[in-house]
Amino acid sequence: MRVVIWGQLSQTERKLVLARSQASDDEALIRQVKEIIANVRQNGDKALLEYAAKFDGAKLDCLLVSEDEYKAIESLSNDEKQAILTAIDNIRHYHNISCPKSFEFERNGAKLGKLYRPIEKVGLYIPGGTAPLVSTLLMLAIPATIAGCETKVLVTPPGKNGLVNPAILFAAKACGIDAIYKAGGAQAVAALAFGTESIPKVYKIFGPGNKYVTEAKIQVSQTHNGAALDMPAGPSEVLVIADDKANPVFVASDLLAQAEHDVAAQVILLTTSTELANKVHQEVERQTAYLSRKEIIKQSLAKSAVIIAKDLAEAFVISNQYAPEHLILQIANAEDYLPQVINAGSVFVGEWTPESVGDYASGTNHVLPTYGYAQMYSGLDVIAFMKAISFQNLSASGIKTLGPVVETLADLEGLDAHKNAVTVRLQHLNS
Repeated sequence: MRVVIWGQLSQTERKLVLARSQASDDEALIRQVKEIIANVRQNGDKALLEYAAKFDGAKLDCLLVSEDEYKAIESLSNDEKQAILTAIDNIRHYHNISCPKSFEFERNGAKLGKLYRPIEKVGLYIPGGTAPLVSTLLMLAIPATIAGCETKVLVTPPGKNGLVNPAILFAAKACGIDAIYKAGGAQAVAALAFGTESIPKVYKIFGPGNKYVTEAKIQVSQTHNGAALDMPAGPSEVLVIADDKANPVFVASDLLAQAEHDVAAQVILLTTSTELANKVHQEVERQTAYLSRKEIIKQSLAKSAVIIAKDLAEAFVISNQYAPEHLILQIANAEDYLPQVINAGSVFVGEWTPESVGDYASGTNHVLPTYGYAQMYSGLDVIAFMKAISFQNLSASGIKTLGPVVETLADLEGLDAHKNAVTVRLQHLNS
């Protein structure tokens, strides 16, 4: 990790230090995803079964996980099951509290309000890969259930044996999701957006994935009768603000926990102490040596930085400019500094709060804006699975009060029919 002193950098150098990996417009990728989507739209399940064989190495007869396949849940240990159930309980509790409530009020003869309603059909994409992302399933399924989404369609790539990991099966059952479809990649996104013989069409798609999944979500969201996406996605990232009292072992472990995600992941240490920076550097090297994903970590760290700030005030200015997905505060009286946080996906306050707890079981959602999108996007929550519908109900006295205002504004915009809709009512009341 390169070390820089913020006060000695030019504006151009500061931008370079905080720059993420450039998202390239890969024409070949865009074209390939477009072809996959078109194939799924035309050939439905047949295309999905062919892609499962081609990309996942799985020969499938059916996309839907059968009841018999759920017997694999028995292979999980009691500790594994209990860990999942504890995480579910915490995540459900947090999201229940954060669920938006409908409201109404009266003002000047008008009753106004907002109704929160669930999106009826949602798709939940759970990535495959080397390990089952059980935590992602929980982060999607629980708020979708609390929101009241009537149809929740879960898709996940099968293993080469044609099966879904038992931990995914158990977590889905525990979250009240009974239908799981064995499909992954851009083809699964296409199936969710447009529907096939087996997989129902949904209105909005949630969940992370590789560059093919991300591109497919973008394309279907821009297609008529496709599906909305949850948020823009990019490589994972963390920024740690640490003072001279921070524990270098803890700081290093937090940086490495993020660096192991992906070679494109970015980690930044923002500290007021050169001495701490040196200790963290040594600790990063020590801990990396015994971690299983050390090669990924080394590539990630090569893109990362240690920034020396003159004080905490400057540190928070830099952090807000960067707008990290994860912000960790390892500073004295950390909670007192929360008012200074303007742009961040999620904040982990104090030395006993590693980012890992938010990833798995504290209760907050780990689907968060990356790539600087925390400047304008929020992390996933129940409201993402809902729509807000405003309403108004005017009484006769209400239209008398507001009508002349509307008539004047309609005249101002030259919209006679708008004005007339009010005028005929006022005339009726005055007749």
